[in-house]
Amino acid sequence: MRRKSVKLYTPENMLEAFYDAIRTNKLKDLHIPHSSVFYTRAAIEADTGVRYTLKHVENAMKAEGMLDDVWDISTCMYNR
Repeated sequence: MRRKSVKLYTPENMLEAFYDAIRTNKLKDLHIPHSSVFYTRAAIEADTGVRYTLKHVENAMKAEGMLDDVWDISTCMYNR
């Protein structure tokens, strides 16, 4: 059986996107990064004054191996 490709998106206005995804029944398409991504972005912004996107910070953390041991709910729920 062939698996469907799922496009996940990470919006900057996470709370609004979360409620919108619930309202439109598209919660499975919403990617919510691990909390460490939010904390790391806040620390970078506090130190440098530069606000990177969540996707940018998450990709950098993955490249550095910082998110390897993070449990991903989408792996369990949607990739059966």
